[in-house]
Amino acid sequence: MENEKLSGILRKNIQPGKTVEIVQKNHQRSGELTEGVVKRILTNSQTHPHGIKVQLETGEVGRVKNVLS
Repeated sequence: MENEKLSGILRKNIQPGKTVEIVQKNHQRSGELTEGVVKRILTNSQTHPHGIKVQLETGEVGRVKNVLS
């Protein structure tokens, strides 16, 4: 794992305004990543094995794979 990327499974790594890479539900099989800025965090728990679910400012929803600096 590269130094500048934080894991998306920990809620503490993710805040609104941060740039992240997410996998949308319809892209789970292909693993296609979508980059964007977090608008809100949708997962209430502190961790999630598949990534914290967020909504981007574009309205797209998905699970965070990488938090970019």
